[in-house]
Amino acid sequence: MATIHMVMQGKGGVGKSLCSSLLVQYLSARDQVVRAYDTDPVNNTLAGYKAFGVRIIEIMVGDDIDPRGFDPLLEELHGLGADTHAVIDNGAASFVPLGSYLAENDAISMLQGAGHTVYFHTVITGGQALGDTVDGLRAIVQSFPDSPVVVWLNRFFGEIAASDGRSFEQFKVATEYGDRFHALVNIPLRKAATFGRDLESLFAQRQTFAEAAADESLPLMTRQRCVTWWADMCRELDKAMLA
Repeated sequence: MATIHMVMQGKGGVGKSLCSSLLVQYLSARDQVVRAYDTDPVNNTLAGYKAFGVRIIEIMVGDDIDPRGFDPLLEELHGLGADTHAVIDNGAASFVPLGSYLAENDAISMLQGAGHTVYFHTVITGGQALGDTVDGLRAIVQSFPDSPVVVWLNRFFGEIAASDGRSFEQFKVATEYGDRFHALVNIPLRKAATFGRDLESLFAQRQTFAEAAADESLPLMTRQRCVTWWADMCRELDKAMLA
């Protein structure tokens, strides 16, 4: 049946929507049927990609999140056909509401009972947000013990390492729950002055890598760097065996 990718992280601004967009592009490039959903009540970043045909899930009533707003999403996911991938980009503001909704309604078991595979994706980042993103990962693995987790490692803000030099694989969360990790996906890190500037512009414009490669208005080496970085990213996702 379908494969459902829940992209969740309680810390904002760490690259969660970026991971969602990369996942949609990767699966599409591997000739998969992809449905994309954006449940972020603050910033509909994924929906900014016009190429994806993203469905925005409205969960706000006035100034408050109404958990019943997730009902149409779950109904649609439940009814997905075989060989379809669904990517759900959830905002930091709705991390707790969606997690509580899924647990309270036993929604993951319902989807699995319909024959669907459910993955949780989350981001771990270096720098000041390291501890918060680790806490977000821990909350996911503890709340949904029957679902595999894909951990995306984003070193854009700094190395992902403890103060004593331990790597992520040596963190307590990894040694305790590592058997639950379906894959570790390392987001490629290249020089900021060249690759970094081009990628920042690409992401800000919500342009896909396929669009960038075909855009002759872009400088030749900008296109080349986008193609090179995307090839690196696809090799990482190939190892995760998600398609």
